Amino acid sequence: MIGRRGVLAGGLALTALAAAPPPGDMVVRVEGQSFRRAGKRYPLIGTNMWYAAWLGADRPYGNRARLGRELDRLRALGINTVRILGAAERSPLHGAVTPVFRGPGGDYDAGLLEGLDFALAEIGRRGMTATIYTNNFWEWSGGMAAYLTYVNGGQFIEASDLSRRWTDFPDFVSDFYDNPRALALANDYLRKLVARTNTVTGKRYADDPAILAWQLANEPRPAGSEAAFAKAYPHYLDWIRSTARLIKSIDPNHLVSAGSEGLAGCLQKEACVVDTNSSPDIDYLTMHIWPQNFGWVKRGQLAETYDAGAANTRKYIDAHVAIARRLNKPVVIEEFGFPRDDGGFEPGSATTLRDRYYRLVLGAAADGYRSGGPLAGANFWAWNGEGRAQHPDHRFRPGDTAFVGDPPQEPQGLYGVFDADRSTRKAIRDWARAMRG
Repeated sequence: MIGRRGVLAGGLALTALAAAPPPGDMVVRVEGQSFRRAGKRYPLIGTNMWYAAWLGADRPYGNRARLGRELDRLRALGINTVRILGAAERSPLHGAVTPVFRGPGGDYDAGLLEGLDFALAEIGRRGMTATIYTNNFWEWSGGMAAYLTYVNGGQFIEASDLSRRWTDFPDFVSDFYDNPRALALANDYLRKLVARTNTVTGKRYADDPAILAWQLANEPRPAGSEAAFAKAYPHYLDWIRSTARLIKSIDPNHLVSAGSEGLAGCLQKEACVVDTNSSPDIDYLTMHIWPQNFGWVKRGQLAETYDAGAANTRKYIDAHVAIARRLNKPVVIEEFGFPRDDGGFEPGSATTLRDRYYRLVLGAAADGYRSGGPLAGANFWAWNGEGRAQHPDHRFRPGDTAFVGDPPQEPQGLYGVFDADRSTRKAIRDWARAMRG
């Protein structure tokens, strides 16, 4: 995707967070093709909320009260897991988020790291879990492109530059996998993050049941073009395996996943998906589904192209379930989204087709989970909650603090679900009940 992409009482949850070592049954494990927690299968009923650490920061851009309200809204919908961003790098690229966790040096932003601490404490207090992604293939949080600028004299390619081929940006980013200096900078931060002790709970991250999994990156791809793919692929696989191994060496308690889109992030090569997820240090597979971004439906013709998009979605899900069976690992529909009926961005506007698509994808997740197969759940993209665009053009600008699930390089409201989207929230609530039922 270009550009981006049971409830416990408070006292009991805090007791679990304070224990050392962690109770084995409260940390989510993988057994065969299933997630398990507290001795039972654990359905992943989730959303994406990249900005949780930003809200959790005790800084002018933070809003801890809002974070609590958003988590309460999600828990009321039946959500038990959220996928959040645990890394962001200062970047010259257009649309990159600010503030960030780090720049090119070794000084990391204490306020934002403490915001992550607070977010994890609040997530754990509600009996929920979090997947933390620690890098990004795309430009909106700095990510691999930013690391390259730190070591190449500041050179970069804009992902949004329409004068270039679409493949130019991912081909540029693929150099990250074979750049020892960029890799070393990323690994330095990763070591500090995974080995961190939470300043709110006093618990080491490695011992925290509120963490579901560490993720290598958001949507890592080998490259964009066939030529760059051939060159980068062995280095990409080395990065997958070595980074997963590094995380496990610091934190053997928690799960690790690649964060891949699946076939869409592998130039539609099944062998690439298998290789990405075959390491014993990768515990489960992920897939991301974006029918408009993949060209399955067309903006302005959503109704006319919906059926074709739905058919492709079913095939895409089935293909990844088959790969998961082959690897004997669970698979999660970790991202998916659909535009509003009119292609707009306003909360409460018509979402008839979006709701239909949500029921399709979430229904597939529920059917797969209840059948006992490897499809373990889903995370819709994304939760906007009470966040609102702060400008008439719906564009994010540095200094904005009303964060939404749509990342900064996209229109604020493009795919995210607002608290005012009643029919979509009902589809989510119905799905959560079906997963638990």
